[in-house]
Amino acid sequence: MAMKIVKKTAEYTIFQRGDERYAVKDANKAPVNGEEKVRILVEEGLVKAALPKVEEPAEEAAEEAAAEEAPAEEAAEESGDED
Repeated sequence: MAMKIVKKTAEYTIFQRGDERYAVKDANKAPVNGEEKVRILVEEGLVKAALPKVEEPAEEAAEEAAAEEAPAEEAAEESGDED
């Protein structure tokens, strides 16, 4: 069974295969696979996928550092009160 063109842009063409799955080809008619294919299909609203969350490790490190500093500050205050 032939593939049906779902959407065609200057950058890629999306086809729907006979088994109801999607195929994506770039402008050079080369197949697009993996994360790039998933990103294109999600952007076009053809599939729903959980995209990985981008976590900022700098924020986590800052929170951990603040948590470690707090007990050290309390210990310094306690030792300073004894003088």
